[in-house]
Amino acid sequence: MRQLSRHEASFLYADTLHANANVTFVQIYDPSTAPGGAVRFKSILAHLEGRLHRSPVFRSKLLRVPFELDEPYWVEDEHFDLEYHVRHIALPKPGDWRQFCIQASRIHARALDLNRPLWEIYVIEGLDSITDLPPGSFALLTKIHHAAIDVESRNELIELLHDRSQRPPKAAPPEPWFPERAPGGLALLTRAALHHVVSPFRLASPIARALPKALAFTRDLLHPEHHLSATRFHAVVSPHRVFDTRRFLVEEFEAIRALVPGATVDDAVLAICAGGLRAYLARHAELPEADLTADVPEPGESPTPGVAHASRRIQLGTRLADPVERLAWIRSQTALPAAQAAAAAQRLAPPCCTITALGSPPGPVYLVGAHMTYFSALLPIADGLGLVFAVSRYDGRIVISPTSCRELMPDPEVFTQGLRDGFQDLLALARRDPSLAGSAAGAAAASAAAAIPRQAARRSPRKAAASAGAVSPGADGLTPAAARASAADTPAPAARKARSAARPPRAATGARRRSTAPPG
Repeated sequence: MRQLSRHEASFLYADTLHANANVTFVQIYDPSTAPGGAVRFKSILAHLEGRLHRSPVFRSKLLRVPFELDEPYWVEDEHFDLEYHVRHIALPKPGDWRQFCIQASRIHARALDLNRPLWEIYVIEGLDSITDLPPGSFALLTKIHHAAIDVESRNELIELLHDRSQRPPKAAPPEPWFPERAPGGLALLTRAALHHVVSPFRLASPIARALPKALAFTRDLLHPEHHLSATRFHAVVSPHRVFDTRRFLVEEFEAIRALVPGATVDDAVLAICAGGLRAYLARHAELPEADLTADVPEPGESPTPGVAHASRRIQLGTRLADPVERLAWIRSQTALPAAQAAAAAQRLAPPCCTITALGSPPGPVYLVGAHMTYFSALLPIADGLGLVFAVSRYDGRIVISPTSCRELMPDPEVFTQGLRDGFQDLLALARRDPSLAGSAAGAAAASAAAAIPRQAARRSPRKAAASAGAVSPGADGLTPAAARASAADTPAPAARKARSAARPPRAATGARRRSTAPPG
């Protein structure tokens, strides 16, 4: 029996009816590398059964303390049933990327059963019409509660499921397992009392969890103008999720980062996410004048399990039309020492999104001999933070996958197309003359660094809110084109003229939306 840390338990306390803390890893496999060129569902079941003993996550469920007087515990599930947690489904024909994203989003949105171990795996077949996938490819959706896993550092669950060789080791017989009996309510209350004697401030935890909600209710009652938000992504989220993705080559990001002296690949990723966000809001005539901010991982951090990851808040440069200036502006902030960055962040507006780097496998991995060709994730969103980017780096590719809510982002394929277009613009500039672009960006970076204190003090969230447009809910808006062209698969020709980010945004199209029906 192990007690959750406060950081781990915070994900449980944050769950609501319309926003849970599920994390869903998306993995796609090429079965041609497996013995016999195919992988059967029963082989995956046997593979998992032989590895259940390697991690307590698989068979552990929650045990809450009465009256929430202490943090919950992980205890072994006496009625553990592997076939409840591992499920086998197939996409209906034609089996395209749009259908896959919708299915993944629906699975991700459904809450996990808190009376069972907090994970599920879906084996999905029928991916026949997804571009560039080998015949017979299948996917795994590995859904797990954020309280049970650390997605940003060592990804224990992904490591346990996979091998480094396409020749899987001979499966050992399942080890015998005898679950421990969970303690009763009186024993839990006794433990809680001892914890409060040792650390009396723990007794205030239930009050501390309820206090922010009470304060928010009072604030909204007395000051209804606080409901105004800078963008649609600062609004309340719905229970419905949307997801899409774009894949790029790492070497192309290396070329882009060279546009700004000292910039890293991570800076280039942030610039692409910022450019996609700017393009999407401009397309809907909702781009605020104030610079939008994001929570991003603190560089160089490697925290211990159960401890909150350090992050910093930065301005994304969405007010800047030039993509190289935007990259330079981002670099000027990520290069700041942690203490100086924290001081600057106190003056910034609330973030509209988070950008999370997944703990990705360091090299090619295999499931029952099948090569994993794609790795990304759907991540949790919350009220006031309705957009999150999952960034994975695996097998020579960088994958950027936004997750949002269907009412806030009815057209996720439009959003990811903006990501790709911004990437192609920067790549075209990098390939044209990196030395000239780099010298120009160096001057831009210097001026950007000097402007950080002035920009942070000059803008206010209220001004940004005044310039925001209305949010129109709609259908998914997903199309098969979301998977057809990635920058990695169709790099821009050298002669292609880079589009100018300074051109005026197109007006929103009113009530017209894309059909979600598959092509006939």
